[in-house]
Amino acid sequence: MENYENFYDVIIVGGGPAGLSAGIYMARAKYRTLILEQNTFGGQILITNEIVNYPGTKKMSGKELTDQMQVQARDFGAEFVKARAEKFYLTDDIKRIVTDTGVEYRALGVILALGASPRKVGFAGEKTFQGRGVAYCATCDGEFFTGKEVLVVGGGFAAAEEAMFLTKYASKVTILVRGEAFTCAQSIVDQLSEYPTISVMFNTELVEVKGESAVNYAKLKNNVTSEVTEYTAPNNDTFGVFVFAGYEPATRHIQDQIEVNEMGYIVTDVNKCTNVPGVYAAGDVTIKNLRQVVTAVSDGAIAATSLEHHVSETREKLHLPEFRQIKGTTELPHESPNEEKAEVIDDSFITTDIRAQVAQILEGFNKVVTLEVHKGSDAAAVGLEGFANEVATIHKNVVSKTMSESVSHSYIELATESGRSGIRYYSIPGGHEFNSFVIALYNVGGKGQAISDELVSKVQNLKKPHKLQVMATLTCTNCPDVVMGTQKLASVSDKLEAEMYDLAKFPEIKEKYNIMAVPCLIIDEEHLVFGKKSIEELVDAIVSVD
Repeated sequence: MENYENFYDVIIVGGGPAGLSAGIYMARAKYRTLILEQNTFGGQILITNEIVNYPGTKKMSGKELTDQMQVQARDFGAEFVKARAEKFYLTDDIKRIVTDTGVEYRALGVILALGASPRKVGFAGEKTFQGRGVAYCATCDGEFFTGKEVLVVGGGFAAAEEAMFLTKYASKVTILVRGEAFTCAQSIVDQLSEYPTISVMFNTELVEVKGESAVNYAKLKNNVTSEVTEYTAPNNDTFGVFVFAGYEPATRHIQDQIEVNEMGYIVTDVNKCTNVPGVYAAGDVTIKNLRQVVTAVSDGAIAATSLEHHVSETREKLHLPEFRQIKGTTELPHESPNEEKAEVIDDSFITTDIRAQVAQILEGFNKVVTLEVHKGSDAAAVGLEGFANEVATIHKNVVSKTMSESVSHSYIELATESGRSGIRYYSIPGGHEFNSFVIALYNVGGKGQAISDELVSKVQNLKKPHKLQVMATLTCTNCPDVVMGTQKLASVSDKLEAEMYDLAKFPEIKEKYNIMAVPCLIIDEEHLVFGKKSIEELVDAIVSVD
């Protein structure tokens, strides 16, 4: 082997407390360590406003705690890349992971700290009103319910924490707990009493929600008396329903290689080793009774120290040199705690670290991509042109061009010598959407993300053209998947156009379609699809209206 540029002792997939803890231990032991994270480094704990039971620390937020973990791991030499691990090849001595940017990373060991995602409940109207009152992420969608009442479904830690977070926006928060008590620590429950706008209904189940364009009615059932009551907001106003009823492990992509239980959680031994040698798992993705930050960091430490021996043995077996530990970060994209600052960073859009990572991707392009800036008289014109011009300075395989015609709303469209792609950005892709932008470049000018022949055939054989508009926010962790999915489909079919909008900058669209959650896909300016969707689900949605 001659090229060790993307070769690591260990790749940790997931940047939550478990992954960061594993990174600290591996990097401190002088192993070259890479931490991959598709969303925000810190994981689910970021929603926690106050942590008071973590040993050895005073009261702090989840973000403060995990920020310190990330700094600590980086100081020991861990590297960070913000990208989604899309393909796993784990059975050989040398493990390979391919990201959604098309970059392949190799390692002698892997730690899976994949986490879990919110679980749906199944009450009547849940699917119908998703994005029109029913939501699963307070951080993403809480602002849409400013001044309104909300119901929170769930009795665990997430429900209590999210309820407290929602008081920033909602006029009243009512928590519906199916049992007779909360299932989280009493210290968390005690905090609820500090919020006068929060009330709790125990032994209560949400049966149904109704409304016209949004939720304005709910049917509740008492699980002890079977009494059914109705819930409406004052003056028949609309209200929100936030569901926090547990999580599903993010193991769909690896279940063909790693043993999981009937619920999809990874099976490990006491040392956090999976059924595949050299592959370990840690945190919420594993089978455990207590899912807290303290157990997550413990899992990460155990997995890392257990993996060290395997890595050393494998290196010796394969006669490999010790890999150079590189300090610093190649995090992509830049994270900003302030959404308004996410578009401009230190008088530029793209940091030095991001430029290096993007340049590596652009180097492998077989086409030159032109960023066509279609300028209007709106406020976005200057920013979009500046962003395109700066991206064009990264590598010769991307150029920018300002078009002469005037449009009502400014946008950037990706094009090649073969013509325009139909992939457009009506907002600067800052925050999480920078990932989708890089992938769009890769799909148009490079090899592109893998997609099955069956899906390609379906979108190429559509009966008529379709416009796909994705409404997103720059802080939403689920939005990039929908943006990237629609853009990939547009890159392989001339019957599709894919557009990205930062909904915060387009209040007229929000009002027109009564959008109360992101991501929201609007097909042909008529059909709305809410929530995170796989590319297969996106194709099904398009075909259903064709």
